[in-house]
Amino acid sequence: MLCTRLTNATVLTMDPDHPVAHDLGIWQGRIVGLDEAVTSLPAREVIDLQGATVLPGFIDSHVHLAWTGLKQSAPSVAPCQRVEDVLAVVAEAASRRSGEPGSWVDVMGYDQRALGRHLTAAELDSVSHGRKVLLMHDSGHGCVVNSAVLDLLPAEVPHQDGFLAESAMVAARRLRLPYAQSEIADAVERAARACLAEGVTAVAEAGIGGGLLGHSPVELGAYQLLRDQGRLPLRVQLMAAGDTLRPRGAHVDDGIPRALDLGLRTGFGDDWLSLGALKIYTDGGMMARTAALTAPYTGMDHTGRLQDDPERLTRLIVDGHLAGWQLAVHAIGDRAADLALDALERAQGLRPRPDARHRIEHAGLIRPDQLPRFAKLGVSAVVQPTFLYSFGDDYAEVMGGERAPWMYRGRGFLDHGVMLVGSSDRPVTDGAPLRAVQFMVERASASGRLVGPDEAITVEEALRAYTVAGAYACRWEDSAGSLAPGKRADLVVLGDDPRHVDPSRIGGIEIVATYVDGHEVTEVGKL
Repeated sequence: MLCTRLTNATVLTMDPDHPVAHDLGIWQGRIVGLDEAVTSLPAREVIDLQGATVLPGFIDSHVHLAWTGLKQSAPSVAPCQRVEDVLAVVAEAASRRSGEPGSWVDVMGYDQRALGRHLTAAELDSVSHGRKVLLMHDSGHGCVVNSAVLDLLPAEVPHQDGFLAESAMVAARRLRLPYAQSEIADAVERAARACLAEGVTAVAEAGIGGGLLGHSPVELGAYQLLRDQGRLPLRVQLMAAGDTLRPRGAHVDDGIPRALDLGLRTGFGDDWLSLGALKIYTDGGMMARTAALTAPYTGMDHTGRLQDDPERLTRLIVDGHLAGWQLAVHAIGDRAADLALDALERAQGLRPRPDARHRIEHAGLIRPDQLPRFAKLGVSAVVQPTFLYSFGDDYAEVMGGERAPWMYRGRGFLDHGVMLVGSSDRPVTDGAPLRAVQFMVERASASGRLVGPDEAITVEEALRAYTVAGAYACRWEDSAGSLAPGKRADLVVLGDDPRHVDPSRIGGIEIVATYVDGHEVTEVGKL
C-alpha cells in the first residue's frame, strides 16, 4: 500500500524518460512510481492537486544559512539611505546591548552605495556607547568598525577610516568570541524554514568553520545538534572553509598534503546532513568592489583584489584536489577565474580525477575565452541570477558596455556544454528560486534594464539549473533533482506552470506546498 498518491497534477519530473506525469506515488519517503504504475494501487492518502504543477524540490547550491538566520534577528540599517539614519540605528542597538561596556554590537544591512561613501570609525565612535561595533556589509566581503575594534587589531591590518575588506574583516571578526552552537543552530533553523516556504528542499552551505563567514571553529556541531534534535527541516550539505585544512603527516602513498582532522572529506554523512565541497575564496565581491578583474572597474583606478598571494591560493586548490575533495572555488571577477582555472588545470595534471566535479562559485564575470576552459575542465558554474535582478543596474555601470553582458552568464555556459547551476547566496539578496528563474529567462533588473539579453535561457533550462544541475553539483543525482522511482519524495507544488505563464509572472507563482521525505510542510518549515 502506498503512503500517499498525488493525483490530478502536472508533474514536471525533469526525467527525460518520463517528462510529464499526472499521478505520483510515495512510500516511506521515496517515489515508487508514476501514472499507471500507481493509479490502481491502494493508498492511505490520496491528494487531489486540482491541476497544480509539481516539480522536484528546488536545490539551492550556495547559501549561508547561519548568516541568514543571524541577520534576521540582528539590528539592521537597511534600507537607510542617509548617514544620520544609519548612525541612529547603530546608536539604538548599542544603547540596548546588555553587558558591560566593551561588549560587541553586530549590526547588519550595511551598503555604502546607498550613502555615496563609507562610514568612518569616528562616526561610529560617536554613537557606540563604549561598545565594540561591527557593521556588516551586505556582500559579506567587508565591514565598518569603530575605534574600539581598530585598537585591538595588529597595526599591519589595512583599513580605510574603519572600513575593513576581505582578510582585514576576517581579522576583526576573529577578535570576538565564537557564536555558541545553540545560537548558530537556532539561526540555521530559522533560515531553513524560510527556504522551505520558497520550495527549497536541499541546500549547500557555502563555507563553515573559517573563511570570511565562519561563526565558530566547531560550527559543524551546530548542524549536527539540529540533526540530533530532529530540528533540521531540510537537507544540508556543508562546505568546509579552505582554511580549516591543516598539514597532515599522512602516508606518502596517500599523497594528501593537507586535510581536516581524521581525513574527513566530500561525501561523509547521510541524506540529511553531509560534507560537501571544500570552499576556497580567491577574490572579493562586486558590491564591495573587491572582485578581482583584469581591467579596472569603470570610472575607477583599481581592479579589485585577490584574497591572498596567487601562488598560496593555487597551492591550497591543488592540495584540496590531491586530498580527494570536490572543490568549490569562489571566483567572481575574471582575474580570479583565471587563477581558479589555472590551479584546477594544474591539479588535474598532477592527479587526474575525471569525476571530481569541481565548481566555480559565482562566476560573476567570465570572458568569452574562459568559457571553453570551463568545459574542458568539466567545471560547473554555480551562479546567482538574482544578483543581476537586485544589483544589475549598479553592476552594469561599474563593468561598462563591453563587460556587462559577461556577468552571471546563462546561454554562454550552456552552449559550451558547461553545467549551469542555480543558487542564491542568501542572505546577500533574495533567495526565491522562481524569481531567479524569471531573471534567467528575462535578463531584466528590477528597474527593467536588460543585462546581457543574449545570455537568456529557456524556462525549462532555468528549472533544470535548480533541480537536475543542483543535484549533480552536490553529488545527489542518484536521489534528488528529478521525480523518478527510487528517488527521494522531495517536491514543490506550484499554483501555476512556469512554462505557460508570461515570464514576468514566474517569480510571483504561488508555492502551494513543499514536501520533504513525502511529508507536506504544513506551516513554515515544520513537518
